[in-house]
Amino acid sequence: MATLTIRDLDESLKRRLRTRAASRNRSMEEEARQILRAALADASAPAVDIVSRIRGRFSDLGNVELALPVREPVREPPHFGSAPTPATGRAGATVARRPAPRRPK
Repeated sequence: MATLTIRDLDESLKRRLRTRAASRNRSMEEEARQILRAALADASAPAVDIVSRIRGRFSDLGNVELALPVREPVREPPHFGSAPTPATGRAGATVARRPAPRRPK
């Protein structure tokens, strides 16, 4: 058998455990074992994936069919740096300069 030590247990929680154990004619240790057994007995149920849980939650609302938009063909990517731009007459993109921030006097 293994031993488990629980530190920093609130006094009120310990008092409630003692009261619960006494009402069931058990020691505090036996009551703690019973509580742990009951809490961990449900953990053996198989986990359901998230999709099944969502479907189960909304199944009462009925089946919802969403119209998917028609996909358009992919457009050509822009070409940078090879042809002169009308704004500058030079190859490459134009860089806008921002004015320097004013410093308070």
